[in-house]
Amino acid sequence: MTDAYQTIIIFGGTGDLAHRMLFPSLYNLYLDRLLPDDMQIIASGRGAMDDDAFRASIDLAKTLPEDHFDADEAAAFLSRIRYCPVSGEAAQFAALRDMVGDRIERGVAVYLSTPPSLFAPMVEGLGKAGLAGPTVRVAMEKPIGHDLASSRQVNDAVNAVFDEDRVFRVDHYLGKETVQNLLVLRFGNTMFEPLWSARGIEHVQITVAETVGLEGRVSYYDGVGALKDMVQNHMLQLLALVAMEPPASMAPAAVRDEKVKVIRSLRPMSPETVEALSVRGQYGSGAVGGEPVRGYADELGERSDTETFVALKAHIDNWRWAGVPFYLRTGKRMPERSSEILIQFRPVPHSIFAKKGKGLEPNTMLIRIQPQENIQLQVMAKQPGLDRHGLNLREVALDVSLSTEAAGQRRRIAYERLLLDLIEGDPTLFVRRDEVEAAWTWIDSIHQAWTEARVPARPYTAGTWGPSAAIALIERDGASWHE
Repeated sequence: MTDAYQTIIIFGGTGDLAHRMLFPSLYNLYLDRLLPDDMQIIASGRGAMDDDAFRASIDLAKTLPEDHFDADEAAAFLSRIRYCPVSGEAAQFAALRDMVGDRIERGVAVYLSTPPSLFAPMVEGLGKAGLAGPTVRVAMEKPIGHDLASSRQVNDAVNAVFDEDRVFRVDHYLGKETVQNLLVLRFGNTMFEPLWSARGIEHVQITVAETVGLEGRVSYYDGVGALKDMVQNHMLQLLALVAMEPPASMAPAAVRDEKVKVIRSLRPMSPETVEALSVRGQYGSGAVGGEPVRGYADELGERSDTETFVALKAHIDNWRWAGVPFYLRTGKRMPERSSEILIQFRPVPHSIFAKKGKGLEPNTMLIRIQPQENIQLQVMAKQPGLDRHGLNLREVALDVSLSTEAAGQRRRIAYERLLLDLIEGDPTLFVRRDEVEAAWTWIDSIHQAWTEARVPARPYTAGTWGPSAAIALIERDGASWHE
């Protein structure tokens, strides 16, 4: 940990993300003695309060498992936290710089857990106060802009103060254990990579389903919608990890170079193709988990054309994936919360069992990211028996998640890994500027095509899997969504 920075500043320190994820993650790292011995945490919010009042607002006992909370350790951890109000005034940034003092020489990591509209002014304030330079890194939560043009504006403003190699763009999905296991599965095992192309894979499905509605995000979500909120970042990152070429090494540049190539290879949509390749939806009233819920317009308080559901049929125009559809689906007020990737392999070219029993089902690999993290491979096997009237074949699941081997080990919060990588300066699991802008280029093509073709947001009942048109999108190709 020779490069580990010894101070972290969390803007938005009074917010929900900081209290639910960032402080518990830092506590876990502290408990495992993975933070520098002299680590200091400075939280910043708009309101004024002293250190003790802010420390008292952090309820680690509420957010952590009971068996992982220790009152004495928590008190020692909280003693490392200080508070400095910053709402944008130069004098407040100057006070923050004074609080850091000569610790800047030992490295400062800045985490912007704020609305994206504040990224540029916050970074500008840091630069003017002298909280920049070669010993300061900055991390930003998604989204970076709301289209390609605004993304470039944000990135230009940030890069005017921080060189690109000191900018860490956060997508918390990349910190999840199963997402990282996907790289090991693909590139650490001889058996999968030879099949991992159009030769062996028929199609890929990526689903990110949420049961929640607006949940207090009214001011942000309306006008943004599912395409920009979920597909542009989380889902395209998952797609890139599934489809990327083998990197030469696990060096940050090598991994991120291959991800960018995939995103740049996505076929743009046009007004002529977008209706056949996409479905927009908006939930109406219904029931989720047995509880009645209001429709989107009712929650919003007015009519809106913002989509809360989107299904896409994407194509990657390169040698490895030519002709293989990638079906993406995400939505709010779905029947269950889940994030998963389904790899549908091609059927065997000729079944020798056709006259002896039931037909064969193609192999599938299901990679579950949340709420349960595991990987299962479905293969064909024979049922025990004498088979006097033909072979009795069935699908069986092979668990390749190593969940049994990992029994007893604590499942880490994704932010633990990302915060530790930020402190230690490893950018591998963070998103580079050209990745963000390549993703926005593709997303903008879809949004513009929707506008020109006047594609409506079709209604669907809350608690269902979206509009019926989303089912038709995949069934036209002889496949069906995994549910």
